[in-house]
Order: sequence, then structure tokens, then C-alpha cells
Amino acid sequence: MCAMTRDVVTPPREVLDAFELASVPLERATSGLINPTWYVRARSGAELVLQQLNPIFPAEVNLDIEAVTRHLAAKGLLTPTLVASRFGKLWFEHDGVVWRLLTRITGITRDALESPAQAREAGRVLAEFHRAVADLEHEFGTRRLGVHDTARHLRTLRDTLRECRAHRDFEAVRPLGERVLAVAAELPPLPATFDRIVHGDPKISNVMFDALGRSALCLIDLDTLARMPVALELGDALRSWCNPATEDAADARFVRPFYAAAVEGYAAAARGLLAREEWDAIADGTLTITVELAARFCADALRERYFRWDARRYASASAHNQARTSAQLKIAETLQAELPALRALTARAFGG
Repeated sequence: MCAMTRDVVTPPREVLDAFELASVPLERATSGLINPTWYVRARSGAELVLQQLNPIFPAEVNLDIEAVTRHLAAKGLLTPTLVASRFGKLWFEHDGVVWRLLTRITGITRDALESPAQAREAGRVLAEFHRAVADLEHEFGTRRLGVHDTARHLRTLRDTLRECRAHRDFEAVRPLGERVLAVAAELPPLPATFDRIVHGDPKISNVMFDALGRSALCLIDLDTLARMPVALELGDALRSWCNPATEDAADARFVRPFYAAAVEGYAAAARGLLAREEWDAIADGTLTITVELAARFCADALRERYFRWDARRYASASAHNQARTSAQLKIAETLQAELPALRALTARAFGG
């Protein structure tokens, strides 16, 4: 099947009762691609965040979130934490849907950065996260096997282009897919490095800033916690942070000063955490993840079953994913041309 929609459920009374929430206000968050989210208030008055867990995640992912956020809090880092239901559980299931409640961090999220100073702050807060969890001994119950298996995502794109020729937008998607595969054919190989505990999806909208948008406070949306090479984590971050437009914008681009500031902020806060072979792969990892994401968006332009889409701006999930694919391709093609300079910037930041 090459198209499938996902229904979004308004929080029912049973869910509000389970978490002892007031029925108003229920403010729907507009950012985020995966889990429908509402800003809510407890009957006690506390402001909290209610989420409907996307079925791509098992309910047990919350056990991993609990382990990591407790460790972060013990290290003195600001982090959202899970709030148990009145039944003492970290989540509540109703009509086959999993719901959870989290503390709300006062601040703002951004869909794009505006300055190198903000990029430097994002780098700092990600490094602080990595340092804090470096000594955590935790066996993840929900393993995201192959999440950054670039070869697998490219095979999926090839299969999708072959299987979904009857899709109404196939003729528009096909040339995008061919461009993605052409850039992918020239990707440099990444070195084999050991896995670290990482956030797993450090795009800029998952970095919480203070109300002025100047100081980065913490990382949010922790369903993607995993172990993987840190160059892939940083690549995922930098492909997002270094585009001052949104990830679906027609004017999406890669800005080298943002990259330099972000890497400098990370290196200063990491303080020797990474081995040379890890930081040496950051620029190449950024290109790899950008191409990988373009492939995922492109495949979903025909499958229409993974990424949330904005019905206010696009006629279909396919149309939105086509815009995302085009944006990531622009970034990837710029990255490809600038790799030597980015490698040199990274080496200077880390003292290499």
C-alpha cells in the first residue's frame, strides 16, 4: 500500500481523568512531526505537556525516557520528566492509544535558527547532554535498530520508486528520488566508531531555548534515545541547525558560519569527550544524514504514512514531503561542495 493516513485523537475525558488534568485549556502544539502534543494544566494548577504516542513507538519507550531523564536530573541538567498517572504508571492506554504526561519546560522552541550565537548554544547543550549520559549504564528496552542505516533507507527509496508508480504524484516525486540517489552515490564512507548514548533526533525544534531565544536550556522529545556513533547524532543536528530556513522551505540552505559556531560550542562543552576519529567524521556525517533524511522524506511522499504534515499549507502529505525532500537536497548539494572547508573548521574547533 502506497498511501495511508493517521488519525489524530483529541484527548478524551478518560485520559484527562487518568492524569488528573483540567478539561481546559487544551492547546494543541503546532511543532513536531511524530507525536500529537497538547499543552495542558493539572487540576492542581501545574502546567504540563500531554502527548499521544505515535504507534511507531512501543509504550515501553517511556521506561528508557525515565531512566535517562532521572540520570540527567541527578547530574543537575534541566530536562522534561514523565508524570505518572493516578494509577502509578508512566503511561495510560485508552482505546488502543498510548498517552503520557510530562513536565513542561518554560521556554520556546524554534523551527530554524537566526544566528551563529544560537547555533553555538545548541552545540553547547547537546555536548552537555552527551557528557552527562556518558557514564549511564542502561540497556535500552526499545532499540532503534537501523535508524541511521543509510544504505537501508536508500534501498527503501529505490523500492518505493519501483512499487508506487500508480501514486497520483509519482511523476513529481520520481525526479526528486533520482536526485537523492545521485547525491548518495558520492557519499564518503564513515569510519567505524563505538556507540554512545545519544538523543537520536537533535533537530533544532528539539532544543528548548529561554523565552528570549538566546540561551539553550535542554533537549526535548526523547522517544529516540539510543546508542549510535556520535558523528551521526551530530550530523543530524547540524543538517538542521545550519539551515536558517525551515526544513521544508524553498529557500533552505546550508550556512557555514552556523556550522562553525555550533561545532565550536560543542567542542568547548565536550572538553575532550570525543576521540579524534569521532570528531573527524562530523562533517561527513552531516552530509550523510542530510541525504538519508532526503531519502526518507522522498519515500514518504509516496507512502504517506510516517511524517506528520501541515494541512494548512499543503494539499497532501505527499506535497509536504516533496517540499521537505527538495529542501534537504539543496542543503546536501551545498554540503557536498563545502566538505573540505567544513572538515578544516571541525579540526580547528577540536584542536586537531
